[in-house]
Amino acid sequence: MVYIYEFLIIMAVTFAGELLHYFIPAPIPASIYGLIIMLILLSAKVVKLKHVEKTSDFLIEIMPLMFIPGGVGLVTAWADLKSMLLPVVVVTIISTVVVMAVTGKTTELVMKFGKKGKKDE
Repeated sequence: MVYIYEFLIIMAVTFAGELLHYFIPAPIPASIYGLIIMLILLSAKVVKLKHVEKTSDFLIEIMPLMFIPGGVGLVTAWADLKSMLLPVVVVTIISTVVVMAVTGKTTELVMKFGKKGKKDE
């Protein structure tokens, strides 16, 4: 029963993200809106971590399964991709490095502000 309650909370936040995506004409995916809403709710302690922790851990554990359809799609589209393999590989490598750099810098900033917040207490 706990999993159903937690899953309903996560789905409600996801639905709110979908609504924002529908009503706000910005090129931001609905999932990003949902993540921001969840961050705000967790930071404001409206939703406590214990209210979504078990289900979110489960969803993270099964996340690799979610990549299987995309992988199968790549295998079936191999004939089309073969002709443009080099540009796809270059773009993939560059975008991966950029994402890793941005994620690292963001994590550093969050950790820096987190340490400042603990000193102020």
